[in-house]
Amino acid sequence: MHGTRAKRGDAKTLGHENPSAESIFKPYLQQRPLFKKDRDILRPSYIPERLPHRDMQIDTLASILSTALKGGRPSNVLIFGKTGTGKTAVAKYLGNAISKAAGERALPLGVGPEELARVHFVYINCEVVDTQYGVLAHIGNRFISDWDERIPFTGWPTEKVYDQLKRQIDELGGVTVIVLDEIDKLVYKSGDDVLFHLTQINDDLSRGALSVVAISNDLKFTEFLDARVRSRLGEERLVFPPYNAKQLQDILAQRAELALEAGMYDESVIALCAALAAQEHGDARRALDLLRVSGELAERDGAPRLTDAYVVKAKNKIELDCVTEVVRTLPLQSKIVLIAIYASENRGEGASTTGEVYDAYRDLCRRAGYTPLTQRRVTDFISELDMLGIITARLKSFGRGGRTREISLGVSSGELRQVLVEDEMVRDLVDFVPTQQKLP
Repeated sequence: MHGTRAKRGDAKTLGHENPSAESIFKPYLQQRPLFKKDRDILRPSYIPERLPHRDMQIDTLASILSTALKGGRPSNVLIFGKTGTGKTAVAKYLGNAISKAAGERALPLGVGPEELARVHFVYINCEVVDTQYGVLAHIGNRFISDWDERIPFTGWPTEKVYDQLKRQIDELGGVTVIVLDEIDKLVYKSGDDVLFHLTQINDDLSRGALSVVAISNDLKFTEFLDARVRSRLGEERLVFPPYNAKQLQDILAQRAELALEAGMYDESVIALCAALAAQEHGDARRALDLLRVSGELAERDGAPRLTDAYVVKAKNKIELDCVTEVVRTLPLQSKIVLIAIYASENRGEGASTTGEVYDAYRDLCRRAGYTPLTQRRVTDFISELDMLGIITARLKSFGRGGRTREISLGVSSGELRQVLVEDEMVRDLVDFVPTQQKLP
């Protein structure tokens, strides 16, 4: 008992008493906030009432989808554009508009006494729902309110799910517009069977109709489609160009006015976030993330204003988070190749050649009991890691002696090690020294 009292006394003397929940958060709650209540306005998922610098794309897509409001089936649309060019925002923006217009049943078309037709809008992110069964079930369940009648997550034959979907669309009548975002993820994982079903479903419908809007940032995925699917899916094509720095600045200024307290940020912050994002192919998502994270960092520090210095901190933090997530999700063999490159650089040997990386990779595979892949396949992994920015592979020519690539890490070795040791399958390899040594 005395020992317990002494310990408690020591804790009081040292000021180590467990603080109350209120005192933990009190310093942060007393700070003057940089953000207004809804900071999600600075997230890419937020759809504002006006989308700057996308009027042409909105008008083009609206002219196509307006056919649905007249009771006709719109053409299928294939939308291309790099990440952060407003593809998803425009699709959701028009989805909200068309659902609202279709709900206002008293609005005249201007041609005769007809009213606007029923339109059902369904958005699916194929990075989340990435199987044929999942897509068909997700669409079908969108129109089933009774849980006992819903299509199960798994277990039915695909044809039964398809038949249920057809029945639902016909019973509802009107036009169903399906937006398949990140469609390339679905095609690469599950093939084009679901697109075949959806693009030919109108042949099997008597009362309803269906139109597909597919969104992708990968122009090459159409090469994996059956010719009939490619033709039906790409009845209309729409390309979204990247934003320039001035356009990004306008987008950020609009969001900052809605999300940040007036007078709590330097105007130069908007320009800097826009300029940094413009360097990365005009990515509006990147610009918004920079502004939001810089504001959060400034708020945590209790800074009186959001300044350029916090934008720089946010840039470093976002880049580190991206690298960490990419490395964490790499396949096993890619991680072993990366460890081979890390091992060479960690020993102070500098850049390695493709052959040296492969020799070290084979040693690591033998150590772990894995079957090594061919040098050609490892070369492919090196190219992928280079494309992701985790390593740098520069081509070096030796004249008549041929060419090779000099390979080095593109990220901090210390930060890389922290991520690699999280994986128990390669943890023991991180500090292993391969027998292959660089030639003098």
